[in-house]
Amino acid sequence: MTALPHIQYFLGANSPAGFYSLYDHLLPPEEARAIYILKGGPGCGKSTLMRKVGAWAEKAGLEVEYILCSGDPDSLDAVVLPGKQVAIVDGTAPQGIVS
Repeated sequence: MTALPHIQYFLGANSPAGFYSLYDHLLPPEEARAIYILKGGPGCGKSTLMRKVGAWAEKAGLEVEYILCSGDPDSLDAVVLPGKQVAIVDGTAPQGIVS
């Protein structure tokens, strides 16, 4: 079995014109089986939970996409399991998933 690539990318950027977002391209809601939205303050464990789910999914042989936070690339804004049509996202500002 060949290892799947470790996919990481940004869906938002802090630009001179303000925050630019492509989060509406994350996973179309009409195609998603589930989108889990995490809300909480800094340091409460949102990224840690998403990394653990991603690691579990990789270990199970699933493709995982890690969406990095543009303000802090050590943090995650989302984890997507494309083959399962599932996403776990950080719903706190500035992502704008949930207001």
